[in-house]
Amino acid sequence: MKMNIQFSLNGKSISRDVPTHRLLLDLLRDEIGVTGTKEGCGTGDCGACTVFLNGKPVNSCLVLSGELDGAEIVTIEGLKIGPELHPIQKTFLQDGGAQCGYCTPGMLMMSKALLDENPNPSEEEIRFALAGNLCRCTGYAKIVQAVQDAAALLRNR
Repeated sequence: MKMNIQFSLNGKSISRDVPTHRLLLDLLRDEIGVTGTKEGCGTGDCGACTVFLNGKPVNSCLVLSGELDGAEIVTIEGLKIGPELHPIQKTFLQDGGAQCGYCTPGMLMMSKALLDENPNPSEEEIRFALAGNLCRCTGYAKIVQAVQDAAALLRNR
């Protein structure tokens, strides 16, 4: 069954006729062409597909398009502040928080969600917040450092 949904994607209004069972991840990547969000597992276990849905992080591989009417969605492409990278993006680059980059969009989105709620997280709080995001390339030390550095940047703005 198809339905017309209207939603905001990275601040732009979108209207689409979509099958209600289409996953948000597939809608973003295959139909709209916003490909920064990655599919890692397809079961909600790895966090690579994390986006914000109405201000909260969700695994886009688990959200059906039929749930999106009237929603506000922000992907990794919408994290930038105008032409500038978000401080979290800057510190991931600076600190080597990304290696292959596959998990990076989800890590960045979860890091932003954490820092929005807790501007000065401890290492333990960072690791807990990112526990649902799997990285197969790092030992997470550089990722944690990048989040700590982003927190400091954001506090000093």
